Amino acid sequence: MTTALESKTTAQASPEVLAIHRRMLRRQRLGRALVYVVAILISLWVLVPIWFIASMAFTTPQVVRSYPKGVLPFIPFSTDTMAFFLRSAGIIPGIINSVVVALITLVLSTLIAAPAGYALSRYVFRGRDAFRLAILAVRAFPIVVLSIPLAVVFLRLRIYDSIYSLALMHTALALPTTVLVLSSVFASIPYELEEAAQVFGCSPVRAFRHVVLPLALPGIAASAIFTFVLSWNEGFAATILTLRNRTLPAQVLVNLNISSEPYQFAGGFFLMIPALIFIFFIRRYLFNMWGQITK
Repeated sequence: MTTALESKTTAQASPEVLAIHRRMLRRQRLGRALVYVVAILISLWVLVPIWFIASMAFTTPQVVRSYPKGVLPFIPFSTDTMAFFLRSAGIIPGIINSVVVALITLVLSTLIAAPAGYALSRYVFRGRDAFRLAILAVRAFPIVVLSIPLAVVFLRLRIYDSIYSLALMHTALALPTTVLVLSSVFASIPYELEEAAQVFGCSPVRAFRHVVLPLALPGIAASAIFTFVLSWNEGFAATILTLRNRTLPAQVLVNLNISSEPYQFAGGFFLMIPALIFIFFIRRYLFNMWGQITK
């Protein structure tokens, strides 16, 4: 009925109104087409390098060294390049060190950021906004500003070149983002649920443990995985703070200028794996969380 009424109204409209209506429709379609074109270009800008690196990582070293280079499926599929990378000196210990450092960073960041994020989302106190800005301002400092003084401190404390001291550095780098993300997660949970639990006899601690925490666990898990990816991909501070116990990004970064192309492509793909897994499994929850926060 509405369509018929609109058609009748359009038929009764003057030619000037019809012309304005057609121009508005053309502008709307042009704007939508422009949005699609921009989205496709951004997607290609991100996906084409990933596809090219993956193609070079899963072929033979001879194909990687050849010119011009092709991409899968027009080149032979092989795991020789990845096997060559994994057999290179320092790669397996670097992978183990990266996993250990990332897990320690994940645990420390989550344990520290969860109470801080809950306090920022639930309690109103003087200077709360300034405190948030101060937390975020830490990310504005270049890594070299933190890593070089920490290298001097670690040398004096005799904990230099240790994966545990490097995990402390990564925790300091990941905490601002983790605190703000968890603060948004707790803010998306209605406070009325805690009040209702306390009305039925729960203490604030029990209300948090039995009501808030189960609802926030997906967000905490997403934040923890994001922290893991941040620690896994960090290479500059690891290069400065370690010599023999290097993580995988530090090992690849140190050997980048003297390594061959198969080593570089396989290393680049290996470093992308956690980020790709994170995006694939957590993307839906992140979109839902963003929609809850912006409401």
